[in-house]
Amino acid sequence: MRQRGEERGWALLDALLDDDTGPGLPALAAAVLGLPEAGRYAVAVLPLRGRPCPAPRTAGGHGLRFLWRARPDREIAVVALGEADPAAVVTLLADLAPGPGGVSPAVAGLAGLGTARRLADAALLTCGPAGEDVVCLDGRVPAALVARPAVSAYLAADVFGALLARDPADRALLVSTLDAWLECGGSAARAAVRLRCHRNTVLNRLRRLEELTSRSLSRPRELVEVVLALDAVRLLPLGAVPPDPRSSAAAGA
Repeated sequence: MRQRGEERGWALLDALLDDDTGPGLPALAAAVLGLPEAGRYAVAVLPLRGRPCPAPRTAGGHGLRFLWRARPDREIAVVALGEADPAAVVTLLADLAPGPGGVSPAVAGLAGLGTARRLADAALLTCGPAGEDVVCLDGRVPAALVARPAVSAYLAADVFGALLARDPADRALLVSTLDAWLECGGSAARAAVRLRCHRNTVLNRLRRLEELTSRSLSRPRELVEVVLALDAVRLLPLGAVPPDPRSSAAAGA
């Protein structure tokens, strides 16, 4: 009878992760699993990567309670956070499990587990093809917006196509300058200190970048495109240079 009760609990948890929020389901799952229906939860997603698929298990650590579910290609953890933040889940998993992995923001109640699972999947996508870190979606939303392979390849080619076709050293120099400028809040002077060069050198590199991308960093909409494209470039396979979609369309015509 106890085994049947546990199986029922895991089935209810799976239903919540798959967005089934029928009437009374969260309350029933809370009663069967011994979890607070209205507590704070996060979901973590880890690809199997050849590791054996463990049986469902409960594990505590750092005041967190983990309930693991095995899927054919990944492990999913429902984490009862208590007063902790999802960052604590990232820290714990980084010590216990090889990456990559994605962790959702906190959601309110068991009814939010389906949303949390999708957000954890989105966080996992931002790790890219060679990612080894366990990451939280917080702070990585722009990258998640372009993490679909078709979208990231198109955006990278559309904005950075001319730049990606240049010499790798020159390309790395301009990208690192853009990165520093963004990290320094758009201050060329602070970026120059970080890059150990003159302020005018930073401004000249940014002008070259504007010419190559046909985008102005002083126009908010175009700056957003450049920032998203920068995230898209990081998600490309190492060394990959996507074809310019405009030239492909021209060739097809």
